[in-house]
Amino acid sequence: MNRLVKEMKLRSLFLFVLLLVGQTLQAQVPGFFIAGDQKKVKVPFLASNSLILLPVSINGSPPLYFLLDTGVKANLLFSKSMGDSLGLTYSRRVGMVGADGFTTVWARVSPTNTLDLGGVEGRLQSLLVLEEDFLELEAVLGLPVYGILGYEFFKYNAVKIDYDQAIVTFYQPQGLAWKPPFYRRLPLQVEEGKAYINVKVQQMKGATLKAKVLVDTGANHGLLLNQETSAEIKLPEQRIETQLGQSLGGVLYGQLGRVERLSMRGLFFQQVITSYPEPSTFSALIQASGRQGSLGAEVLGKTKLILDYPRNGFYVRPGTTFYNPFEFDMSGLVVKKRRTKEKRWYIGDVREGSPAHLAGVLPFDEILRIDSVPVLIWEMEQLVKLLRSEPGRVVVLDLRRYSSLDATQYIDFQVRLQLKKQI
Repeated sequence: MNRLVKEMKLRSLFLFVLLLVGQTLQAQVPGFFIAGDQKKVKVPFLASNSLILLPVSINGSPPLYFLLDTGVKANLLFSKSMGDSLGLTYSRRVGMVGADGFTTVWARVSPTNTLDLGGVEGRLQSLLVLEEDFLELEAVLGLPVYGILGYEFFKYNAVKIDYDQAIVTFYQPQGLAWKPPFYRRLPLQVEEGKAYINVKVQQMKGATLKAKVLVDTGANHGLLLNQETSAEIKLPEQRIETQLGQSLGGVLYGQLGRVERLSMRGLFFQQVITSYPEPSTFSALIQASGRQGSLGAEVLGKTKLILDYPRNGFYVRPGTTFYNPFEFDMSGLVVKKRRTKEKRWYIGDVREGSPAHLAGVLPFDEILRIDSVPVLIWEMEQLVKLLRSEPGRVVVLDLRRYSSLDATQYIDFQVRLQLKKQI
């Protein structure tokens, strides 16, 4: 009996030591952890066109919105002036190649920061702080976005993304050891800080493509296919040439069309809008990764999603918008926010042959009112939904066109756009 009691005490002591060592190691290892003994923590997020914006406090600062992005490895802060105001220290300078494949984007490395999301804490986190302020995400989303959270947020813990409720659930390392009910599981490959799955793509009048795709929560496209990675990738007959997005270093251009069907382990997405970017200097790197494309927020935002990097699991089930059709802008406008504290929107680009182009709208025209409602009342996401809403709908824009560099001379005019589906 005494021997049994001694064994039980030794076992309890051993477990206590393991727990203590684990906590000590956790405090010393860079990563994101739950601050406490809870099994999971829910963090509400701000959603903009299915992109995930999380409030992040840097070393005790007021919360700043960061984009949660599985498509990047490093954490980014978009503004060195913001980094300086937060008192960040820098260890070295690095250069990165921009999205256009030519522009060099310079950044400073700020090591060992604490990133607090309220119940979830990023410890010993490095930040790449851009030397030139990159505010294009704010211009496109109409919301202040100060940086990106990448691979570090996912590497030790399962993360559930509920796009319907706008909540990210962060689990303890062993907090999701079982398969969640009603979810389909796909093998997840994590390579150099990026997550990949395999899907099937039924192309329009083309072959079914078995594709390895990057899971990219920070991209605002649906499906993207890189033509240079496979001879089986074919452009659809019905397509348009347009801007595909904005990233560090420049605007991405290419073709936009649809595929017949996208399949994830028997979960089918129909008539998916698909981007076909122009080949670039990154093409060799994309080919070397073995991937054929990527899945962005337009697809992922129609699901409930669990990413379990430690156990290589990708779990997915339909969300409430799963059966809503995929639609693209029917006006021909790319609308952006000016870099001012006031809400001022302007035309960033006009697609040739579109309703906006035929109505005489030009880049840099400022939007004053939309359907007689001042811009001040609108959110960018509402405008995006309006311009995708239905063919034949008439949208009335009150615009201002400046004729002097100091913006003292201008004319105000009104246009009526009849929305037209082009893909």
